[in-house]
Amino acid sequence: MRIFVPRDAAAKAVGAEAVAAAVRAEAAARGLPVELVRNGSRGMVWLEPLLEVETSEGRIAFGPVTAADVPALFDAGFGAHPKALGLTAEIPFLKKQTRFTFARVGLIDPLSLSEYQAQGGLAGLHKAIAMSPEAIVAEVADSGLRGRGGAGFPTGIKWKTVLGAEAAQKYVVCNADEGDSGTFADRMLMEGDPFTLIEGMAIAALAVGATRGYIYSRSEYPDANEVMGQAIAIARAAGVLGPDMLGSGRAFELELRVGAGAYVCGEETALLNSLEGKRGVVRAKPPIPALQGLFGQPTVVNNVLSLAAVPEILAQGAAAYVAHGVGRSRGTIPLQIAGNVRFGGLFETGFGITLGEIVNDIAGGTASGRPVKAVQVGGPLGAYHPVSDFGLPFSYEDFAGSGGLVGHAGLVVHDDSVDMLQMARFALEFCAIESCGKCTPCRIGAVRGVEVVDRIAAGDAAAIPLLTDLCQTMKLGSLCALGGFTPYPVLSALTHFPDDFATLQEAAE
Repeated sequence: MRIFVPRDAAAKAVGAEAVAAAVRAEAAARGLPVELVRNGSRGMVWLEPLLEVETSEGRIAFGPVTAADVPALFDAGFGAHPKALGLTAEIPFLKKQTRFTFARVGLIDPLSLSEYQAQGGLAGLHKAIAMSPEAIVAEVADSGLRGRGGAGFPTGIKWKTVLGAEAAQKYVVCNADEGDSGTFADRMLMEGDPFTLIEGMAIAALAVGATRGYIYSRSEYPDANEVMGQAIAIARAAGVLGPDMLGSGRAFELELRVGAGAYVCGEETALLNSLEGKRGVVRAKPPIPALQGLFGQPTVVNNVLSLAAVPEILAQGAAAYVAHGVGRSRGTIPLQIAGNVRFGGLFETGFGITLGEIVNDIAGGTASGRPVKAVQVGGPLGAYHPVSDFGLPFSYEDFAGSGGLVGHAGLVVHDDSVDMLQMARFALEFCAIESCGKCTPCRIGAVRGVEVVDRIAAGDAAAIPLLTDLCQTMKLGSLCALGGFTPYPVLSALTHFPDDFATLQEAAE
């Protein structure tokens, strides 16, 4: 009998380790031959710890399971039980998805290279080895893949720039410094299917002529770092990495580097500084990292999700990826649904689904049962969207046109009890704390912004124009997205929820 209990950090946070221990103890006490697999999470966080049992019809799910439930599950033969959910694949939240990047997460043992290959792993790398660098780049460009870390820049163009650069040494750097509140896709991927990221980076190296790569993660992700480190060692021992990648005669070495966890180190130039052992502050651009990146050499810097999408794009062909999505937003997007929702978790789907479908149909509305008031999309620097935006298709173009951004595709839902003035203040305070201090608009602007919001909260309505002017200065004058995007949550809160900025002023009058 094979039993699956996730080792994902979210599952562990709600008792997965105790459930796993109970399964081992109960099986030993009953003398039953049980194989316990510590898989990744299926992404249905409200059901964690989700215990699954392999049957001839497919995996049967039980959740959320506690250690105290385990003896009864054995007594029931993992059949009829109050925690039984039926076939995992038929659970609506999972069944509605288009799993492309996360196809293997939750399905396999994350550290079993043989299971990875049995589920189609390494097919993309084998195909890439037989292709010219130009052909690999063309395949990625044709797929329409754009940076999933938030910038949305076309991946194929970035790779083409590095390929065309003349240098004795080139690098591939994975930005795994996932610092946005309400996002967890990078962590989930690294914990649940680390070989996909390794394969994606190896393909990127073949495409641009790089021989060394680095994954830059953060110290707040100890589980992801442990799994990723073990996976790299396994891949190296199996010849997937090293001086002769899969017998191709091509070399690619990969290292995991762990930063202290500064938000600004998710910005590519600050990340490169940190990798070089310097303070994590942003660099002025140009030069762009594709031409002068790590140690001044041409460097591909991509997010975890961008690189993890590449193996299947190579294996299935660009057309298979283009078939999903809408307009210039092609392929799938792993939505990270959090906040005040009934069904939070990771939901991978093609671009084009509306914001209302995500919040009402997939997330099931608010957990509190109160009406939705605002949805922040794109992390702590994303705009707040009112219910009147629920018809908005989820795409880079549509969100940019509405004054928002897709970002890393994190969504945090708030009910009607939220105070949007305080949310605006939080955005500015977050920027003030996380600013690297390199440029004045971000370093000083965020501090002054908190003061101005406090004046408005105290009833000084005359400070509202000052807040909008300050946001405009930060937006246009900051060196990177931290200062440049902080105005999004502030101004969207002010624009869509003006009553939250006026109530106290009226009371003072």
